[in-house]
Amino acid sequence: MKKGKLLVAMSGGVDSSVAVRLLMEQGYELEGVTFKVDSSSGAESAVHDAKIVAEAFGIRHTSLDMSEEFRLDVKEYFVKSYEAGKTPIPCVECNRKIKFGRLLDYALERGFDGIATGHYARLATENGRRRLYRAADAQKDQSYMLAGLTEKQIMLSHFPLGEYTKDEIRRIAGESNLTVSEKKDSQDICFISDGDYVRFLTEYRGRPPAAGKYVDVQGNVLGQNRGQETVTVGQSRGLGIALGKKVYVIERDAAANRVVLGDEEHLYKSEVYCEGINLIGEDGLPDGERLTVKIRYAHRGTPAFVKAFGSGRTLIKFDEPVRAPASGQYAVMYRGDCVVGSAVIE
Repeated sequence: MKKGKLLVAMSGGVDSSVAVRLLMEQGYELEGVTFKVDSSSGAESAVHDAKIVAEAFGIRHTSLDMSEEFRLDVKEYFVKSYEAGKTPIPCVECNRKIKFGRLLDYALERGFDGIATGHYARLATENGRRRLYRAADAQKDQSYMLAGLTEKQIMLSHFPLGEYTKDEIRRIAGESNLTVSEKKDSQDICFISDGDYVRFLTEYRGRPPAAGKYVDVQGNVLGQNRGQETVTVGQSRGLGIALGKKVYVIERDAAANRVVLGDEEHLYKSEVYCEGINLIGEDGLPDGERLTVKIRYAHRGTPAFVKAFGSGRTLIKFDEPVRAPASGQYAVMYRGDCVVGSAVIE
């Protein structure tokens, strides 16, 4: 008995390929889609690999050119964030606006009941509300990257890999004789293949970052920087300045094109203010609730009290100071393994 009709986002990798098998075993009617964000050889290879997997499972596959939507929703956000002195997370924006935004709309318009992906996260329905949980595999958990989704987007999504480890997924792929079973995982930023985001900013804008000043925490000029976009909060190497001691990037001041340098102790913050809170499965955030908060994807999480303001701002007061919270990053709030919501650090 078929459980519903789902559109599976297939990247041509092992995770989304195994997601197809698991969903078929659960009784879903499936179609695969691969959306392209550029015309690179890598994009064409992803379509080719996904099509082969779809044929192996006997499901229909289509490719969808979303390069212009991706440029507007993700690349523009990425560039403007750096220009504003913020540190962007393009994967969160891609999930929110492309995969579970435009692609979900595309699926619903064509009669699908929802979409599925190869993300590592778990979902559960409690008291009629859909909730997002960490994956069983803590090393692969992607709940942080999905915390910007709305409850409606969560309700229409399926993450069949949530209960599995990566090793188990590769084993299933091998048992299924999939050609992608040993394919390497994709890099963090799909549109910057070499990881050189400064090169990307330069080429995208048609100009290099403008040089500015390095200053200390008192505002004294220390030297010249290569543009505030070229460094990140917490960075200590590759700054292009020698001060006789190790210093760290404490803050990026986009308006003045200044980079504040200081000792490591200046990186630690006991509280941060956030904007644009997004709650999942919650009607509101009780003032003073103690949650675990991650301030970046690789952060283990720190217990904190969270206070919501009517203006949409949120104050997070950590039990222990956290190192290098950066403006533009997401603060994701957990109650145990359950994602309560997220907000963007100011």
